[in-house]
Amino acid sequence: MKVLQVFFITALLCSSLLAQASESGSGDPRYTIQNPPAYAMLGDLLIARPLLVVATVIGAGAFLVSLPFTALGGGVGDAGQALVVDPAKAAFVRCLGCTGEGFERRE
Repeated sequence: MKVLQVFFITALLCSSLLAQASESGSGDPRYTIQNPPAYAMLGDLLIARPLLVVATVIGAGAFLVSLPFTALGGGVGDAGQALVVDPAKAAFVRCLGCTGEGFERRE
């Protein structure tokens, strides 16, 4: 009888630990899904996205101005990535309210 009680208590503890582990995810950032709250989505839509679009346009202008110098130095790809591609990805590809590099599609 005592062995049966210990078995059931252990099973309950293990099931609660497994439920907590499945809710928190695997810890691998590729498999975590961001679920931002509504205020984060609103702030992103009204403040962050317009600023990122402006940063993309200014970065494209700076890239064009610096293109002769970066071409001589061999850093055209790095300059384009930093000044144009990264802000554009953050403005147009990132999910609304997400804070990480979550450029993958959500299902």
